[in-house]
Amino acid sequence: MVREHLAEMVDQGLVTPTGLISHGRGEAFDYLMGERTIPPALEAERAAAAFLLRAKKPIVCVNGNSIALEPKGLIALAKCIPAKMEVNIFHRTEERMRMLIEYMESQGADGILGRDPDARIPNLTSDRALCTKEGIFDSDVIVVPIEDGDRAEALIAMGKIVISIDLNPLSRTSKVASVPISDEISRAVENIARFVGELRGKDDEIDSIIKHFSAVRTRRDTIGYICDSLMSEFKEN
Repeated sequence: MVREHLAEMVDQGLVTPTGLISHGRGEAFDYLMGERTIPPALEAERAAAAFLLRAKKPIVCVNGNSIALEPKGLIALAKCIPAKMEVNIFHRTEERMRMLIEYMESQGADGILGRDPDARIPNLTSDRALCTKEGIFDSDVIVVPIEDGDRAEALIAMGKIVISIDLNPLSRTSKVASVPISDEISRAVENIARFVGELRGKDDEIDSIIKHFSAVRTRRDTIGYICDSLMSEFKEN
């Protein structure tokens, strides 16, 4: 169903053919994790909620794949924080930006940014450098589902807390992210939104979560979980 939906979105011009390759790569890791949220991902999702609640200018950034896969969940997450939303894409045309923003609006988004960029992310040469000052450029905590490594690195260099949602714990994005979440996007955004609700107003708990979270430990535990899962088939009874 998901693959068919993405293929339809390619036909409509919202997703690019390279987006299908990206999704397939992520799907492979989801299989290795049992197509469920594993404990390291859940810990990272809780940390993401804590960072978002502490943020002064949080933003949820979306691209073609994330819009195609989980528009309503991303909109719900942005509203519950609350955070602004901005569309940022690699294969950028004015027509595609218009279609993506209008699609998000049809799904319930309000005031989504990105159509009229007035700033650039430093040290990026692709169109992903184009952004709005009100949104991505001035943000302090940014959610980047299905991100590319170049922009993730550039955002980190700007001093931002980068929360990535990327099923591949070995990707450049996961390696540089402040909070790397290796989980399927619909599960991830639902869990983050739930933790936002549970943690709101619990300042001491939020501070403790942020203080003790380790991106390196999360990635190590995720890879360890995958390895254990792969080898469990060969363990002697």
